[in-house]
Amino acid sequence: MTKPKNEHIVLTKGDEEIELDYSELRKAVLVLRAVNHDLRKKIISLLEEQDRLTVTDIYIKLRLEQSVASQHLAILRKARIVRPSREGKFIYYSLDKERIQQIADLIGDLAE
Repeated sequence: MTKPKNEHIVLTKGDEEIELDYSELRKAVLVLRAVNHDLRKKIISLLEEQDRLTVTDIYIKLRLEQSVASQHLAILRKARIVRPSREGKFIYYSLDKERIQQIADLIGDLAE
């Protein structure tokens, strides 16, 4: 059973009630799930070191099949963690540093 997109969830923390929008919570879960995978963490680390890479660079450096690297990049792209940019026939991937900061802030808020 799926929940309506406009539903709100109320969490209680001590005497404080926190109202969350279900669709926003679902988006946050998908983003956290995207970064909580060993191979995607390796891709993120590699992009931190190299700044920008093609899918070919990534699968060679991590010794993966091209399709596996592409699938994981697609998940990171959907979560807006990596940004593609086309130069001629090549697509380069780089980290969206602003988005990563948003994720770090979200994790910090959840840990409080």
